[in-house]
Amino acid sequence: MIVSTGNDVRVSGVPDGRPIVFAHGYGCDQNMWRFVAPDFEVDHKVVTFDFVGFGQSDLAAYDPARYNSLRGYADDVVRLLRELELTDVVFVGHSVSAMIGVLAHLQAPELFGALVMVGPSARYVDDGEYTGGFSRASISELLDNLDANHLGWSAAMAPVIMGNPDRPELAQELTNSFCRTHPDVARQFARVAFLSDNRADLAGVTVPTLVLQCSEDVIAPESAGRFVHEALPDSAFIQLAATGHCPNLSAPEETTAAIRAFL
Repeated sequence: MIVSTGNDVRVSGVPDGRPIVFAHGYGCDQNMWRFVAPDFEVDHKVVTFDFVGFGQSDLAAYDPARYNSLRGYADDVVRLLRELELTDVVFVGHSVSAMIGVLAHLQAPELFGALVMVGPSARYVDDGEYTGGFSRASISELLDNLDANHLGWSAAMAPVIMGNPDRPELAQELTNSFCRTHPDVARQFARVAFLSDNRADLAGVTVPTLVLQCSEDVIAPESAGRFVHEALPDSAFIQLAATGHCPNLSAPEETTAAIRAFL
C-alpha cells in the first residue's frame, strides 16, 4: 500500500506487527531491499521509502539548503514515522542511512526500539588514528570526478562499490540506479555523505543496535564498522561472509538471517 507520494512510502505486512523500516543508501532507492524486506512481512509491519531526490520520490521537494546535511534526511525519517504513527521501530539503514538512523533516533528516541546498520561508517575520511578508509585527497578526487562526469563516475564506481566481480549483473543494477539519480542531487548527497562525521553522535544511541560488516568492503572497511560497534553503548557486531558494500543485493539470505537472529 502506497501511503505517501512524497517519499513513495509503502507499507505491507502485519498491520499490528512491530514496525521495521528499511532505508536505502547513496544513489539507490527502496528497490534495493526487495530481496530482504518481504521476508519480514509475515510478522512485522514493513515500511520502505525513497529519500527525496531518489527513486520515485517527489524531486520537486528537493531543497539544497534542507539537504545540505544528513540531518535534513533524518528530519524526514522522523516526520515519516510520526505520520504513520509508528513506535518501537526497528530502523534498518544501509550505508550512509545507518547514520541517518542515528540522527533520527537522537531527535526522537521515543519512536525507536532498535537500529540495524548495514555497512556503516561514522566518518569516511581518515583522521589521526581513526581509519575510515579514505584519505582527504582521495575523497576530494572522488568528488571532483563526480562533479566532472556523473555518468562516467557512476559506471566506474558502481562495480567497485558492489564488489562481486563474478556477478556483473549486480554492478550493472547499481550503475543504472546511480545513473537515474539527478546529477545535482547525486553531487550534493555525495558531498554530504562522504564529508560527514557522526562519531560523536554514537554515544547517544540508547537502543540495541546490530552492526553488519561486509567482507572486502572498500566503502566501509572493517575498521570503520568496528569503530561504530565499539562506540555504541549496546551493540552486536556480525562479520558477514558477503563481500562488497551491498549485501542486501549480493547476499540477501545472509543479511535477512542476521537481522532475524538479532530481533
